[in-house]
Amino acid sequence: MEQTFQYRGRNDILLNVHGEKAGLWQGFFIDLHAESVFGTNINQSAGTLVPIILAESVPIPDGSVTALTGVMFTQALSETFLIFGGKQNTLDGFGQPFTGGATGQDGFMNTHLLFSPVLTRTFPYSTFAAGCVVLNSDEEWLFNFTAYDTNDTPTVSGFDTFFDNGVSLVAGANLPTDFGGRPGHQTLFVTYSTGKYLDLEASAYFDPGVGLILPTERTRGSQSIVYGFDQAVFVSPEDPKRSWGLFGNLGLADTNPSPFRWSANIGVGGASLIPRRQHDTFGFGYFYLGVNDSLKQLAAVVEPIQDESGVEGFYNIAATPWCHR
Repeated sequence: MEQTFQYRGRNDILLNVHGEKAGLWQGFFIDLHAESVFGTNINQSAGTLVPIILAESVPIPDGSVTALTGVMFTQALSETFLIFGGKQNTLDGFGQPFTGGATGQDGFMNTHLLFSPVLTRTFPYSTFAAGCVVLNSDEEWLFNFTAYDTNDTPTVSGFDTFFDNGVSLVAGANLPTDFGGRPGHQTLFVTYSTGKYLDLEASAYFDPGVGLILPTERTRGSQSIVYGFDQAVFVSPEDPKRSWGLFGNLGLADTNPSPFRWSANIGVGGASLIPRRQHDTFGFGYFYLGVNDSLKQLAAVVEPIQDESGVEGFYNIAATPWCHR
């Protein structure tokens, strides 16, 4: 008798180059992100459309690879206005408070609780990008605008397909709040893509000589909008960075070609509530994903699919100052 088990792991290397300190010029920065994954992805056994463990699904959903997924150049033109460009790992700059960050390695792991899945059609993981961001005096972002190559190219350079399938435009606005003297944010993201994607309203058919024929027709354009919020409930008077609070998101996308019509999540997370465990963190959240009827009808000829919902909870133990979980 032979016993086996599945496993998967990853390594990330992040490097930030401060241009002025490196002998270049003031306000210039270079950010690099290299990552490796290995082993077998257990998401395939979950039976869900969206990965239950995001960190296991990027940069590739299965197998082993090492890739440079982020090479970004940023130039500050003033203390409140920056421009940037390069190959962007989009999750690096997308982290909602009280979730542990969008990479799924320091808090929640389920994709549904890290960002709205309705963004996936117009928001590649690793691709060429250029844009700008406006900051306030506290260095919090207020507005950003980015143009993305629609091709997701995490394991190749991407130059061979450079913007050959249109462009995705993403605009975001962030309003810092101070309800009850506690920090929070109200955010809004709007995306629009000119790319061509699989037409989900096309019909599959059966060819007696070949078998089931799935549609290959493509349709142009996709859009989505996502509202999000976070609000601190408790902020430590000794350490303002130690807090816990609420977060939530509500997203809406087109009916075709986006696979998802709408999504929502809500949760609580942040610093531990247990006395003398000030370095521990926790989180608990609920999500719901509404799958587009066009995808349900197309998939029905192979395997029926339905809307998804679920919960996730975690408690991150700080065993020592340098070792968590």
